Amino acid sequence: MTGISSAHPFYPLGANIVGYSPNQSSVLELLVTAGGGCAALLGLTFAMASYVRPTLRLADRIAILWFVLSGTLHCFFEGYFMINHDHMASAQDLFGQLWKEYALSDSRYMTSDTLVLCMETMTVCTVHCAIREAAISRLLPTSSTDPLVSQLLWGPLCFVVAYLTATRHSLRHPMQLIVCMSHLYGDTLYYATSLFDHYVNDIPYSRPEPYYFWLYYFFMNFIWIVVPFYYLVDSIRTLSAAIRAQQESGARRKAQ
Repeated sequence: MTGISSAHPFYPLGANIVGYSPNQSSVLELLVTAGGGCAALLGLTFAMASYVRPTLRLADRIAILWFVLSGTLHCFFEGYFMINHDHMASAQDLFGQLWKEYALSDSRYMTSDTLVLCMETMTVCTVHCAIREAAISRLLPTSSTDPLVSQLLWGPLCFVVAYLTATRHSLRHPMQLIVCMSHLYGDTLYYATSLFDHYVNDIPYSRPEPYYFWLYYFFMNFIWIVVPFYYLVDSIRTLSAAIRAQQESGARRKAQ
């Protein structure tokens, strides 16, 4: 980012943030709007899942809600940052103001920081990966997989997991495991780089008020460790039980 740095409320105070303009909406207005949007999305998703699959377990419906919410945030909210990262400080639309509010706990989102930009981009788009043969080729005709797989999106993969859950597809848990591992890895890297700079290099990215660090930075991101870890363990147990059952069945057939 080039240009003359503006006076701003972000830490460190000397960070080069060009063109900063304060949010036009209050924090309450932003939270109500964002919360209302998420509630509407989750309500509609739950209603659709219940209508299309009335026999679906409640636990599976909740899993669908989680992955639809994650996919939406990855594709749209984080996708917005990926596209507009170089002029976030002056943005006044809903997503721009939300990012500026969050950046009070991590100013790297205002400076096109290499780590957060690349990390957020990877949650929106990733390159050719090993799930080609394990998953996609079984969902789509082989001739259509190559161009798709090379442009796979982590965000849409959350929607894929939601779909596989709703349809009780056999690929649900392999795909769920992949997506949850990506969340855990990304969050761990995000925490580690910021905290290393804070405690080792003495470069704070969060304002000193405790709620910015503990509520915005720690809690909001910790959700994407706790929930993915739960579904990761769920998938490991399910896959382990399936393999064990297959092995026992094979052993019984050999014994006959």
